[in-house]
Formats: sequence, C-alpha cells, structure tokens
Amino acid sequence: LFGAAPLPGPEACAAEMPRAALARQRHLDDEPAWRRLHARKDLLDACVQRAAEVRAAHAPEYFVVLGIGGSALGNAAMTAALAPVLQEWRPADGAPRVFVLDNVDPDWLGEFFEAVPGDRVHFNVISKSGGTIETSAQFLLAWKLVRDAVGSDLEARTRFTITTDPAGGHFRALCDELGFATLPVPPGVGGRYSVLSPVGLFTAAMGGFDPASMLEGAAKTDARLRAAPADQDPALLYALAHVMHMRQGRNNHVHFVYSHRARLLAAWYQQLWAESLGKKRDRAGKLVHVGPTPLGAVGATDQHSQVQLYAEGPDDKVYTFLALNRFGRELAVPPPFSDSTAFAMLRGRRIEELMHAEREGTEIALAQVGRPWCRIELCQLDAFHLGAYFLFMEVATALAGELLGIDPFNQPGVEAGKRNALALMRAEGFEELGAELLAARAAAASWRVSC
Repeated sequence: LFGAAPLPGPEACAAEMPRAALARQRHLDDEPAWRRLHARKDLLDACVQRAAEVRAAHAPEYFVVLGIGGSALGNAAMTAALAPVLQEWRPADGAPRVFVLDNVDPDWLGEFFEAVPGDRVHFNVISKSGGTIETSAQFLLAWKLVRDAVGSDLEARTRFTITTDPAGGHFRALCDELGFATLPVPPGVGGRYSVLSPVGLFTAAMGGFDPASMLEGAAKTDARLRAAPADQDPALLYALAHVMHMRQGRNNHVHFVYSHRARLLAAWYQQLWAESLGKKRDRAGKLVHVGPTPLGAVGATDQHSQVQLYAEGPDDKVYTFLALNRFGRELAVPPPFSDSTAFAMLRGRRIEELMHAEREGTEIALAQVGRPWCRIELCQLDAFHLGAYFLFMEVATALAGELLGIDPFNQPGVEAGKRNALALMRAEGFEELGAELLAARAAAASWRVSC
C-alpha cells in the first residue's frame, strides 16, 4: 500500500533505529484513543443510524458541516475525495449536496445562508467543547435560517445533529436541555485526529461515502504497522526520515498531491503536521521552539507554480508525493486534428498516462539535484484507501512527536489565540485580558502605509 523512494540512507536510519524503536514503544504503551477508532463499531452504528433517521425524517437536499480546524478539514478532504467532482451541482443519486463551512467570513456565510433553503437542509454542528466561538456564531446563523423556514423550535431542532463531548461542555448542556440529537466525540480524541470518529463518519454516512470501508482501511493499515518490526514500520520510517532532515535544516515539508480529488488531503495534512509538531517546549518543559512548516501542492498544477523554487531554490525542504496507482476513470486523448508537433506526443495516449508522467518527471527532476523525496502510493482513491491514508499519517505524526520529544496532542499556541479573540470580543470573564491587549496594541510601535 505504501512505498517510498530515497530519504536518508539505510545506514543513517539504522543508526537511529534503537532510539526510534523506543519512541514507537512509548507511543504503543500509552496508546491514544484515536488509534483504536476503527474498532469502535458502536460509533459507526450510531452515525449510520442517525443518517437513516435524518433521511427518513426530511430527506435533506443539503447537508452542511459547521466547524473549524479538525472539525472541518477531514470532512472537506473526504467530500472532495469521494463525492462527485461537481457534487454541489450534481450530487450522487440519493445523496445530498455536502458543504463544509469552516470560516466566519461574512461574505461567504452571508451569501450561503441567503442561497440555501432552510427547510431542505440538515446541519451537523461539530464542537467537542462547545466553546469554539466561530462554530457558535455559525450555529446561531443556521438556527435562525431553519427556525424562520420551518416555523417552530421543535421542528427546527430535528434539522440539526450536534457532534460534541458526550459528558460535558457548553453544547452538551444545550443539547441535554433542549433535546438536540447528538453524536459523541470520544474522550481522548483531539480534533485533528478525529476524522475516523463521528466527526467524519456522520458526513460519510450522509454523503454515501461508505464509512465502514473507511474504517476497514484504517484497521488493515493499523494491523500492518503493529505487526511490522520497528525497522520495517513505514510510519516510523516516515517520521524518522523527516526528523533527521529537520536536524539538517530541512524544516519545510511539502505534501505534493497528484490527484485533483485528493487535493484537500494536503490541507488536512498541513493542520495535522503543523499543530501536532510545532511546539514551544518539549515534554520536560525545556524551551525548544521546534516544528516543521507543512506546505501543500497539487500536481500537475503546481509544477508550473512551485517546482522552480523546489528545484533551484534553497535546499530546505522534504517532499512527499501522494500518488494514485489507478484513477477512477480512463480518458483517452482524442486523435489530433492536425499534424502539429504540439499534438504529436499525445497521439494514442491517455490522460492518466500524462498525469503519471508529470509526477515521475518531477520526482526525477528533484532527485537529479539531490532534493530528498518519498512517495506514498494509494492503489486507488476510495473509502478503504482514504481510511488507510488517514490512519497512516496520524500514526506517523504521533511518532514524529515522540522522536522530537514534544507532545503531539496539545495546542497551547492555538488556545492563546482563542483566548485573545474572546477577550477582543469582550466575552464575559475576559474583560481584563481584553483591556490589556488593547492597551498593548495602542502602545506598540507601528508602521502604516495607505493609499
């Protein structure tokens, strides 16, 4: 399922393997809850049952995810990968149009809520704590849209499913009080590791994306990783190679996806890699300011926008090519209508041949100038292989965190930004911090240029 081309040589990896094997064992000894989500049939069944209830109750034409960060990126990537390419216009038979709203841009939200009929939509509101201010704002807009359209609070509540903490938090209290239907975010599952939980499984069930197969792919990959000796564990080798290159100054990690459908996997990877591995302090509290900068690219498009930098710019990057061995369609190039040399090499060729050649040509070009790269191969882009990819990257990220000596599951930098936003919005309990922030901003030296 997964293959790689040269990163650090076998000798260098072998020298680091004892330490890497210990890191893997630490991860397995304190196994995070997300690594066993593929075995949680109860969560899958809850999502499938809720999807059936929603379809039976009002057969929505629109299914809308409200969330941000880990509550949204996996759903967006899954929808792009598995739904019809133009599903917003022409969804699969019997499936709703799926939208993932992951921002509070007023132009985007305003036009969206003006366009979507409130009596033909189902909203999935995702917030583990219920304290995410962006999701709360989206929820209030959605509630007004639906309530105005259906005419009663009781009926409006049936058009929502809230995915949140099963035991506590603001949304849990709201749901318990008012009777919203809920799905659980299991304990110990953080947002960026949650795509194989109800956070992603409900979207898969509503969109017809075969959530059971997605979990089967994750389960098979998990079993293979566990069974492999440390020196043959591809997730550990992937993590180790990247950490070794970081020590050599290659802190920029490019995820080069050769599939339009898979393009948003690069965005999902960027959050997973950045938020997990970018840390101020290590586990012992030592100041380290460690972390890679993940970058996304889509082939063949970005061969014409970024590869010039990659081939001739600074040698500060590591490249992962995500390749499909088989696309969902075979598309022959029509016969040329003239003898132009522009068409000669395309005679009798297929578009998928061109896509493979574009990727392989870029891999070779980088190798020729000594730039390190690897390839992750998916047999094809379906629910099974998508689940395998999600699990593989989550494990590799966790192992990279162990090798770096940091906690890959917290995000104190993100929490600071959230607190500051609440303070600037004059939220209750944040008044003092808000005053401090405004005073500090007023006192700071600034350089402004206007036109």
